[in-house]
Amino acid sequence: MNLTNFIYRNLMNYFKRIAIFFISLVISLSVFGQQKNIGGWLGYFGNQSFKTKWNIHNEFQYRKSNPSSINNTFIFRTGLGLNLSENNNNVLLGYGFIQSSLAINETEKKINNEHRVFQQFITKNKINKFYLMHRLRLEERFFSDDFQLRFRYFLSMNIPLNKSELNQNTIYISLYNELFLNAQNNVFDQNRAFGGLGYFINKHLKSELGVLNQLTRNQNLYILQFSLFNNIPF
Repeated sequence: MNLTNFIYRNLMNYFKRIAIFFISLVISLSVFGQQKNIGGWLGYFGNQSFKTKWNIHNEFQYRKSNPSSINNTFIFRTGLGLNLSENNNNVLLGYGFIQSSLAINETEKKINNEHRVFQQFITKNKINKFYLMHRLRLEERFFSDDFQLRFRYFLSMNIPLNKSELNQNTIYISLYNELFLNAQNNVFDQNRAFGGLGYFINKHLKSELGVLNQLTRNQNLYILQFSLFNNIPF
């Protein structure tokens, strides 16, 4: 067996395990959500660096915040970023497409499509064992009959449990909070607070599973969230 075939077979086996895990998780979220009235969010987040300072961001998310409702949301985002310093202080210009299914009654739903242009700045730092990340994001939101501006501030903290550094095979605590503010009426849009556990599969791949609290003007929801992060460079 040559090296190319060996690498290919191992990659295929790895992605098969990931696929089986995703399917099992979707089934578990469905069963758990029906019993406990807890929603489920699944997400894939990719950041691929190239030419040292540049990176391409891409993400896919599926959200079902209330298992007793027919509402669901699909999110796609992509963008081009630039590090202003070595592996840090990233500015990014991006685009997002969000499709939401909103219930009209118990059996009928309405499809809403939203297009977003967004600009963001991310900076990271470490204090002892605490890995911190700040993200500032401005969104221009285009609806079929409306336009809105929204500001978001995201603060996360990762704390390794079985190692002193975040690297391969590290288990860590993942915490974050994100505040959403509108530029128009009803300034407070929502707040999201998350707590869970993460695992570094290797230095480029990690996964997180935990519970997110989404507080809006009208609802206070608890959501089981699983995310996969891929930073394999080009």
